[in-house]
Amino acid sequence: MTVSRTSVFTPMKAELPPNTDLKAIIADLADNHVAAPKGRKQDGLAEIAAEARDHGIPLNIVVVQGNPGIEATLRDLATEVGKQEHGTVVVFGDDWVGTCSDSFTRARLEWAEDKSKYRGSDHTEEAARTFVDRLEQPEGISWTVITLVVLVGLIAVIGGLYVAKTRRSEEEPVAVERPRTPVS
Repeated sequence: MTVSRTSVFTPMKAELPPNTDLKAIIADLADNHVAAPKGRKQDGLAEIAAEARDHGIPLNIVVVQGNPGIEATLRDLATEVGKQEHGTVVVFGDDWVGTCSDSFTRARLEWAEDKSKYRGSDHTEEAARTFVDRLEQPEGISWTVITLVVLVGLIAVIGGLYVAKTRRSEEEPVAVERPRTPVS
C-alpha cells in the first residue's frame, strides 16, 4: 500500500488596511515621496524623505489612518507599494509601522521600526525621523567579524602551545631507563 502525503503551501494574498486605494497612494507619492490622508500636512514628512534620499536612502513614506486589524497589513501595504516604488517604503499607522526595502535587511528594518512604534497619529513626523535616523546609524560589529577574531585567536593559542611543547621536549634530557635488578 502506498501512502502519499502532499503538502501545498499557498501564500496568502496580501491584505491591505481597510479603505486603502493603492493607485491613489502611488499617485500621491509621485510629487514628494509621501502619501498621507487628505487634509494631513505632508511638508515635514516630505522634508524627512528628501533628507533620507540625499543620504542615499530612497525612502517613500505612507501614512494610513488608525491601526488596521493586524500589524502585518501595514507590511503588506509597504510590500505592494515597494513593487512599484522601489527602494525603502515605510507605512505608519497610528501606533504600528510596516516596512519593505530592497536595500536593507528585514532585521535592520525591524530594528528601525521598534523605536518608531506607539507614537500616535500626532507624532508621525517624529516616528519617521526616528526610523530614518536608525537606518542611517552605522551597523555594529558583525558576528562574522567577531567569529573570525575568535578563530584567529584560537589558532594563535594552539600554535603557541605547540611551539612551547616542542621547545620543552627539546630542552629536557631524555631519561635513560636502567635495567631493573630482580629483588631477592
